[in-house]
Amino acid sequence: MFARTTELADLAVEDRAVLRARAYAAIASIPPVFATTTAAALHGLPLVNDDEKTHVIAATDRPGSGYGVVRHRGHLVEDDVTEIGGLRCSSLSRTLADLARTTSREHAVSAMDAALRRVAFRAPGTYDGDAADGFKQTILAEVGPTSVGRARARWVVAFADGRSQLPGESISRLRLHELGFATPSLQVPVAGPRGCTYWIDFGLDDVDAWGEFDGKTKYDDRAMTGRQTAREVVEKEKRREDWIRGVTKRTLVRWGWGDITNAASLGRRLAAFGVTPC
Repeated sequence: MFARTTELADLAVEDRAVLRARAYAAIASIPPVFATTTAAALHGLPLVNDDEKTHVIAATDRPGSGYGVVRHRGHLVEDDVTEIGGLRCSSLSRTLADLARTTSREHAVSAMDAALRRVAFRAPGTYDGDAADGFKQTILAEVGPTSVGRARARWVVAFADGRSQLPGESISRLRLHELGFATPSLQVPVAGPRGCTYWIDFGLDDVDAWGEFDGKTKYDDRAMTGRQTAREVVEKEKRREDWIRGVTKRTLVRWGWGDITNAASLGRRLAAFGVTPC
């Protein structure tokens, strides 16, 4: 199966994973059941990294992995299989359990947060804790008491929070945890001028500060900015920040992808503004 490079250039990593799955399904002699990161892409979950492999569940008597395909040994009961767009893959809860067991914390938490947001987040700013807890129990049941990586999975499930809006926010929470900050408040409302409400990504309440993850999308994606130019968005953000600092008397620190590659990077960014864990 072939595709022109120019047609792939602008695709997100999730879309590329789905495209690879469709190509493999078209040529496979046995209809595949996609798993782990490939299943996550089919479910519309974010992939913070992509190994450019297609992941499937295969019976133990099947041959080993081939070029570009990773076969995970195992068995799925019918309830663990779903169909999305004509492709079969592990169910959402099974996919999340497998990601939590086998992938990095950054990857697993980002996917788990996104799934919980669908289940439990209600705009504007309402989070259904009971729905989130119920979904987490469903995922833990998929992990099982004897699964490899179960301790890692339980940690990921406990840490996950659907109030994180983007993978960058999920990874930021991980870095704050690694730095020793207390669990931050998420999506904190601050009353703005003329009856509006400003929402802040992180309330670092233990150090009396605010934190914001600054994704490139905020300035470049016209769908997110309401057709405003990047300059207009920046000016609006500056007015918003000035208001928040003036009203709350708290330091507000912004950071981006380059600051969350590891905990030390984010620590240096925060320390430059006098924000350090207690």
